[in-house]
Amino acid sequence: MELRRSAYQKMKQWKQESDGSTALLLEGARRVGKSYLARKFGENEYRSCLLIDFSDVSEQVLEVFEHDGTDRDLFFNKLSVFYGVKLYPRESLIIFDEVQMYPKARQMVKHLVADGRYDYLETGSLITLKQNVEHIVIPSEEEKLTIYPLTFDEFLYAMGEDGAVDYIKDCFDQKRPMGEALHRKVMNLFRQYMLVGGMPQAVLEYVDTRNFERTDRVKRRILALYRNDVTKFAKGYESKVLSVFDGIPSQLSKHEKRYSLASIQKEARFREYEDAFIWLEEAMMINTCFNSTDPEIGLELNTERMTLKCYMADTGLLFSHAFSDQELMEEEVYKAILFDRLGLNEGMFLENMVAQMLRSRGHRLFFYSRSDREHAENRMEIDFLIRKKRKICPVEVKSSSYRNHRSLDKFQEKFRGRLGDSYIIYTRDLHVEDGIICLPVYMTMCL
Repeated sequence: MELRRSAYQKMKQWKQESDGSTALLLEGARRVGKSYLARKFGENEYRSCLLIDFSDVSEQVLEVFEHDGTDRDLFFNKLSVFYGVKLYPRESLIIFDEVQMYPKARQMVKHLVADGRYDYLETGSLITLKQNVEHIVIPSEEEKLTIYPLTFDEFLYAMGEDGAVDYIKDCFDQKRPMGEALHRKVMNLFRQYMLVGGMPQAVLEYVDTRNFERTDRVKRRILALYRNDVTKFAKGYESKVLSVFDGIPSQLSKHEKRYSLASIQKEARFREYEDAFIWLEEAMMINTCFNSTDPEIGLELNTERMTLKCYMADTGLLFSHAFSDQELMEEEVYKAILFDRLGLNEGMFLENMVAQMLRSRGHRLFFYSRSDREHAENRMEIDFLIRKKRKICPVEVKSSSYRNHRSLDKFQEKFRGRLGDSYIIYTRDLHVEDGIICLPVYMTMCL
């Protein structure tokens, strides 16, 4: 089965607009589908495609890069013969897959693009880690495209629910409810998406088998790969990285989801663990959300970076990670969660999914928190802040049984002149109440 990814259209747009003047780097977490996208793009959009996988490359090919890189004719001829691919000027794509494994190839992109004969596409994970860039000059001729886990609309395409995507978007644009029957159907699909997540291998396994237990095996293999990457690449502070990563589920299960280092080590200080958070963010294993103390268009300008929330980049992986004390989550457990019969803290998974969906839409993540021990009426916390049309839009994530939105009301009063639309994300159908747009959680993909 071929997955439909929105990034593919952006890649086609790059090909048309760049016309050989830049290379394209697909960056993202491990197992997020970069190599697959690169191969399909090369096969479909070019007369020929030559792919060099630097995670499994021969010494002969590396020697070509080491000794023949400055003689372009010889360089291309040798690669063409070795891979058995005929190259056509302006009609061929050369892919440097897993380019972080051989940074020198990335540095060569500047000169290969200037040569002008072919198009170049790179894929990479852990691409910004120091050991992967410290001995090279990053080419300015490189454009970046971040590949995220499958979004909900991409999951719906994979499930054969193409029509639901257009209807959801139309209801969002018109601020119109879906209707009870359709809302119930889409929420059932969304809960499946939340359990499966957006990692392509997990989605394909679920689409093929509709078996949560087999899908869980796939996700646990990905988590094991992530842990191996930490051990391999986070030299010197791997224990801190793993401590932060392993603490994510328990941190999110709390009412206040800000990451408390005291849960790892009583006397822990942020400066001791800052590199661990940065490493996980650069590896795209997490989505960090920072406290913006004075919300305005430049949310980064008033960010308290030591106060943060830490979400898993993929909610499906979060489910498996949260139950890591078990060798495998059984099918019956997944189905109990799906039908809300387990008494699980659904709020933590909903909030993680909203963070994931906002991030895939290009929003950097910020929240607002104000504490006042003496005056409770001044306390407020807003789960997310996003920018739309030069305005700040507060976003609150609620369970279906919510009864009030006091923090949102106080936030609207305090920052009235700076705000655009205000949103509550929850599990019911769309409606507008007191100027607040209450959206079913699956419509987060439209924000």
